[in-house]
Amino acid sequence: MPTSDPSTIVARLQALRLEHRDLDAAIERLSADLAMDELQLRRLKKRKLAIKDSIAKLESRLIPDLDA
Repeated sequence: MPTSDPSTIVARLQALRLEHRDLDAAIERLSADLAMDELQLRRLKKRKLAIKDSIAKLESRLIPDLDA
């Protein structure tokens, strides 16, 4: 996402946060299941981590560059 428009970044952040929250709930449900699929659980956790990294990058783009 090469755009630097703050409203676009904020909208993308909201979508990523929602997906992160949904993945968290899915991981929790899957972990509670005794017959859980380990591979699926690992994939969900990896996706959640990638989303967290994307969120951090987008948040840093919202911070204005200050010349010291």
